Amino acid sequence: MEYLSHSPEETERIGETLGKTLRPGSVVAYRGGLGMGKTAFTRGLARGLGCAGRVTSPTFTIVNEYSGTVPLFHFDMYRLGSSDELFDIGWEDYLIRGGVCAVEWSERVTDALPEDTLWVDIARGSGENDRIITITGGEAR
Repeated sequence: MEYLSHSPEETERIGETLGKTLRPGSVVAYRGGLGMGKTAFTRGLARGLGCAGRVTSPTFTIVNEYSGTVPLFHFDMYRLGSSDELFDIGWEDYLIRGGVCAVEWSERVTDALPEDTLWVDIARGSGENDRIITITGGEAR
């Protein structure tokens, strides 16, 4: 599926719509450069999963956890050197905890992601705030 967003708010709404379709154990992997809207998308994803609270980028903490109807584990892999480091912080435990894992900078840990990962590519559109959001793979339920 491909979506065109004209604002961070629209990007959040697209994330919220996706969040409502996900099941516990889903992995959502983002691809897109700095400032593309990955965290905005995750704010919406959290709302769609029934998570309350302020969603922020986990750049310095590696993972932020949000409680909700379905918990959200929001990862930022930017500072990791390899997927080995991901396993060192308990990646496999997060996969079985009954939540959704949202992974920013997933390109750094592709070999650690499950086969049914849902890919969210976010690219700049023609306008300054325009984003082209392409969702592939996985199986949204």
